[in-house]
Amino acid sequence: MKIARTIFAALILSTFAFPQTSKPITVPITLDHNRVVIDVYLPLSDGTSKRVRALVNTGSSDLMMSQRIAALFGPVTCDGQSCTATPPHEMLIGGMKFLLAGISSARTPAGFPNDFMIPGMSPEITVPATILRNYDVLIDYANRQFTIGEPGSVTFRGTAVRAQTGSLGLIQATSTIEGETHTWELDTGASISFIAGDLFAKWHVAHPTWPYMKGSVGPANMFGTPDEVDREVMQIPSLRLGSGTLGSVLVASYPPDLLQQLQDRVGKDAIGCVGGEALRNYRLGIDYTHAHVYLDPVGQAALAAVDVVGLTLRPETDGRFTIVAVPDVNGKPAVADVKAGDSLAGIDGAPATGATLGQVWSLLGGTPGQTRTLTLERDGKRFTVEAPVRRFLDVKSPTPVKSPRRNPHQRN
Repeated sequence: MKIARTIFAALILSTFAFPQTSKPITVPITLDHNRVVIDVYLPLSDGTSKRVRALVNTGSSDLMMSQRIAALFGPVTCDGQSCTATPPHEMLIGGMKFLLAGISSARTPAGFPNDFMIPGMSPEITVPATILRNYDVLIDYANRQFTIGEPGSVTFRGTAVRAQTGSLGLIQATSTIEGETHTWELDTGASISFIAGDLFAKWHVAHPTWPYMKGSVGPANMFGTPDEVDREVMQIPSLRLGSGTLGSVLVASYPPDLLQQLQDRVGKDAIGCVGGEALRNYRLGIDYTHAHVYLDPVGQAALAAVDVVGLTLRPETDGRFTIVAVPDVNGKPAVADVKAGDSLAGIDGAPATGATLGQVWSLLGGTPGQTRTLTLERDGKRFTVEAPVRRFLDVKSPTPVKSPRRNPHQRN
C-alpha cells in the first residue's frame, strides 16, 4: 500500500511538473476581400474588456492599432509621418489569453481618423507574426474558421511543406517554376498573390495562353495606390510550394519599391507573396515550432472569373471611395460617363460610404451582361450611371489537386 501511495504521489507531482497542452480554440472568420478578420478582446485597466476587430496578418511582424484603440493603453507619439503607442499587455481570442510582453511598441497610422487603421477595412488591431509564431495556427478559408493553440495541440492534415520562419515569425517557402527556384512569403494580409514585375513579364511572354488582364479590379484592387492603375494580373495554372501544390493562382505584378520592402523583410531571394485569393479553397495549417506549412484542399468552390464593374477604387479615411481609374475594354473605358476623381456613393441602392472594400467589390461583381446602378458624386453633385459587369480575366479550370497520402510530418 505504501508503494502504491508513493507511485500515486509521484504521478500527481509529475502532472504539475510538466505543463499539459491545453486545447486549441476556434473562432469564426470574416473573410473580407480575401483577408482574415476575427474578433479579439483587450482587457482594460478598469477590469472591463474591449471587443475589437483584428486582421490576422502572417506577412507583418508589427503590431498595428488605430489611434482610438491605442489611446486606451497610453499616449500616442507622432513625428509627422508615423506614430507609436504602448501595446496592450494581453489579447484574448476565444477566451484564450495571449501575453504581449515581447512586443515593446505598436504602430498607429498618422493623419488618419482615430478609428481607422487601414482605410477600407474594419479591423483596428492586427494579430501579427510576432504573436502567431509561438503557437499552432489553422486558417480554414473554405469554412471560415480560425484555430490557434499551444504547440502540439492542433491537428494538421494535408501536404506538409517545409518552410523557413525567421526570428520575427515571417514565413517563407520555396517553389520551382520553369526550372527556377524561388522564395515566396506567406501573407494572409494580402488579398491577392504578387510576383516581381520582371518575372511577371517573363512568364507572360513565355506563356501567352495564361489568362491575363491589365487593370486593378476585384482582388487586385487593394488600396487604390498609384501603382494599381496599370497593374497586371495573370493566372498561373499551378504553384508548387515545396511538396504541396496550389491550383490556379491569380498573381499581380509587384512594383519595385514594394518588392524591395518584401526582400528587406524576408531576404533578397524573395520574388513575391502568396495571398488570400490563392488559399480560399484551403485549410492552411502553420506549425511554427517545426517550420512546416500544411495545405489541405477542403473547399469545392469553382475558381471565379474576374467578372466585375471596371473601376479602380481608393478607400478614403472618411469612409468614401474615390475612383482613381477606369480600365479600358477593347480600347474604350469599361464604364462610360465615369471619370477618375468621381466618388462612388452607392451601388444598386446600397450605400458604399462606410462599407469595407470587400463589401463594395462583392456588390460590383456579377455575371457579364448584368448592370449595376452606380450612384456617383462629382463637384458636389450626385448622379447615377448604369455600369455593365464585364469579364476582365477568363480563368481556366483549376489544376486538379489530389488528396495527399499520409506523410511523416502529419500530426493526428
